[in-house]
Amino acid sequence: MWFNDLTRKRSAGPVSPQHRVLPRTMSPETLAVHAGTYEDPTTGSVGTPIFQTSTFLLDNASYTAFADGTLRDVPIYTRYGNPSQWSVQEKVAALEGAESALVTSSGMSATANTIFALTNSQSHIISAYDVYGGTYNLLREDLPSAGRTVSFVDPMNIDAVRAAIRPETQLLFFETLTNPMLKAPDVRALVRVAKEAKALLIVDNTFLTPINMKPLELGADVVVHSATKYLGGHSDLTAGVVVGRRKFLDRIWAQTLRFGGTLDPLGCFLLERGIKTLAIRVKTQNENATAIAKALASHPRVKKVFHPTMRGPDFAGADASDYKGYGGMVSFTVEGGDAAAEAFMRRLQIPYVATSLGGVESLVSMPANTSHSSLTERQRAAIGIGPGLVRYSAGIEDSSDLIEDLVDALAPNGREG
Repeated sequence: MWFNDLTRKRSAGPVSPQHRVLPRTMSPETLAVHAGTYEDPTTGSVGTPIFQTSTFLLDNASYTAFADGTLRDVPIYTRYGNPSQWSVQEKVAALEGAESALVTSSGMSATANTIFALTNSQSHIISAYDVYGGTYNLLREDLPSAGRTVSFVDPMNIDAVRAAIRPETQLLFFETLTNPMLKAPDVRALVRVAKEAKALLIVDNTFLTPINMKPLELGADVVVHSATKYLGGHSDLTAGVVVGRRKFLDRIWAQTLRFGGTLDPLGCFLLERGIKTLAIRVKTQNENATAIAKALASHPRVKKVFHPTMRGPDFAGADASDYKGYGGMVSFTVEGGDAAAEAFMRRLQIPYVATSLGGVESLVSMPANTSHSSLTERQRAAIGIGPGLVRYSAGIEDSSDLIEDLVDALAPNGREG
């Protein structure tokens, strides 16, 4: 394995002496609030200051970093590293149980930087048909022109994943819950296949967050997030995060320097502030989505509900003990097709009809005309996106209000507006 050649001694982090580093064994509720906080020695500020600067004074430590290649550990230039970035990176690394983390300007930046950094020309990648639409487009459109070949498989079929392995396979990329069908692949089985192939397993944990699953503990090599979603949690930020062993993160950091997709200090402040309430937000969203799925499962105008608690074939094989919850997402098919689904969404009073997910407010959309609109009708059908499919992102509102709103909007003579 090429990555075994990365033997240079690396510390965890990067962090400064002012950054609060807590044992990874602490509860996620505590780590979410306190890990990574910059404890300012001059002002005693309780919150991390915003280091709104593009550059830093050069000193002996800076010149030493240039000379020995440790630029990631010294504040020199914000694209290289900034104390605001280090704070939120340490917080996410602590939550995921990782040595190191990297924040980027978007989830797609995190994904692209990771894939390019950990593969090379003439390599082979395996992923799923139903990864996030932006990821699918990157893998299908951009990676081949960069000399990488990609095979797409059903993530629920471990035999198909194993059969796709080639001698040049370097990387497997899957999601802990797929978007929008909420399939739950067996991460432990994917780890075994990756090890057999002497390849890396990259897992997108956006939908579950480290509150519900820690893929690194199950054997994954690197985890990526669209931090725009649950980690930020307030629909006011676009960001991405990558976590894993320091030797991998240093390579991904170097790739990010070349692509330029770093996160600005104000974005870091918003992300760190958002993560402080991650554990309590996700707990409520877990409960809300589960209650919604249960209520919709018996509704006569809902043809099918997609949620891990349904324990259908899309959850078969995954070990339920690996999950603390399933996040705030519910997908369901409205009787009458796309037109009926659009009319239903217009009648909803609480959620916003908008893309994205994971915020404190509930959101609703149709994947066919938003996140997966770039796929052909045949491609959408192959992954289960049929007429009338709605994706609902439960926020932290009262579950009874959300359910009453859904039932009213589904009524045959439901509200208009």
